[in-house]
Amino acid sequence: MLPMDLLLFLLKVFVISFSGAMQPGPVTATAVSLGVRNRWAGVLLAIGHGVIEFPLMILIILGLGAIFQKTMAQVFIGAAGGLVLLYMAYAMFKTAAHPSDPQAGARKDKPVLAGIVLTASNPYFLIWWATVGLALATDAARFGIWAFALFAVVHWLVDLIWVTALSFASFHGTTLLGPKVETIVLKICAAAILFFGLFFLYNAVSLLSATATA
Repeated sequence: MLPMDLLLFLLKVFVISFSGAMQPGPVTATAVSLGVRNRWAGVLLAIGHGVIEFPLMILIILGLGAIFQKTMAQVFIGAAGGLVLLYMAYAMFKTAAHPSDPQAGARKDKPVLAGIVLTASNPYFLIWWATVGLALATDAARFGIWAFALFAVVHWLVDLIWVTALSFASFHGTTLLGPKVETIVLKICAAAILFFGLFFLYNAVSLLSATATA
């Protein structure tokens, strides 16, 4: 039986993590777009996300969070992430414009790789871990190593639940409503990814300009 204070802490982790996971972003858009052709895309996307996130949690505790708070690190990550998202948006628009056999499309998708790339190239994900995530991880570490492990699992399970729900809803919705809806969903997701890519690049340039004039 877990102590009550630890249970309350894990409940806090669940609520805060869920509020963060539900925020619109490139992972959300990608879960929906990949879910059009693969109902399990969310699970695979979460696995890729975890490949980056679990080691990051440990590194954050060891002091890596301070690096992500530096302006030049945010500029580099934002610029790289923006370019990655622009390429993904182009690929999604291309897929929507030339729809192929759904099963063939599902085999070509690489949700695990998408989860890794999107996580590593999202500056706001890294900043979240350098601030809110660091505070939660520090509190978890005070309870001990097993509590920290539980914290990591609970946080990741929130991401898993959310992106899996999105991919399932996308798959069953487009399967039910047909290929026209599939094309519309892909174009909307591509537009969202394009927006986030341009937004990341804009913020990176703004930060760089502010640093140069300071």
